[in-house]
Amino acid sequence: MLHVQASLRALGPVPGGAAGVVEALLELLGPDGTLVAYTATPENSATSRVHQRATAGLSPAAVADYQARMPRFDPATTPASPSMGALSEAVRTHPGALRSHHPQTSWAAVGRLAREITGRHPLTSHLGPESPLGRLYELDARVLMLGVPMGRFTAFHLADLRMPDVPLREYRCVGADGWTTFRAPDLDDLHFDRLGEEVLRTARGITTARIGTADCRLVPVREAVDLAEVVLRRGRP
Repeated sequence: MLHVQASLRALGPVPGGAAGVVEALLELLGPDGTLVAYTATPENSATSRVHQRATAGLSPAAVADYQARMPRFDPATTPASPSMGALSEAVRTHPGALRSHHPQTSWAAVGRLAREITGRHPLTSHLGPESPLGRLYELDARVLMLGVPMGRFTAFHLADLRMPDVPLREYRCVGADGWTTFRAPDLDDLHFDRLGEEVLRTARGITTARIGTADCRLVPVREAVDLAEVVLRRGRP
C-alpha cells in the first residue's frame, strides 16, 4: 500500500502528466496494491488559514458574502485543494477511486483496500487514529515523497496526537448538508521541518532515489511516526 505525496514540478515533464504518474504507480503496485492520496479541502472552511488569507482586511459584510458563496463539500465532485497537488486530484478522479466523507480532510484511494481505508472518517478524528491516515499506520503503509520534503510528511500529525493535553479547537466548514461545526484537536505543521530532519537522521527503513529531476524517499509510516513521537517527547519539559 502506497500513500503518495508528490510535486510534479519537481519531477519534471512526464508523459500523461499526473494521470500518467498514477497509472505508472498502480501498475507497479499490481492488482493487490492500493494507492492513496490526501484530498483535503480547506477552501470550504471558515477556520482554515486559506480562509483567513482570503478574507483578511474585508469588512464583516464582505466576509459574510464570501462565506455565503463557499461551495458545499461533495465527496464525489469537490476537487482536492490545489495545495494538495495535481497528483492527489488525479487519484481522486481515477476510475474506481473511493473517497472518505470528511468535509475538511478527505482521503482518496484506488485498489484492493480502498474501501477499508476510506470507509470511516469521523469528524472529530480529522487526521487522527480513526481517520484514513490512522489506517495507513495500522496497515504499515509506505509513503512515496516524490520531490516533496519531509517537512510536509502528513503522517507526523499522528505523532502530535500522542502527546498529552493536545488542545481542542472549533472547526467550521460547509459540508454536504450545509454549515457544520465540530471540535477536534488543534493541529498544525509548522514544526514538521524539525521532525523531518530528526527522523531522517535516525530512521533505518527509508530508501532514497532520484526519479526524473526529483529527489524521492520511500518512507515507512510506522517507523517515521514512532520516531517523531520520540522526538516530540524528548523536546517536552
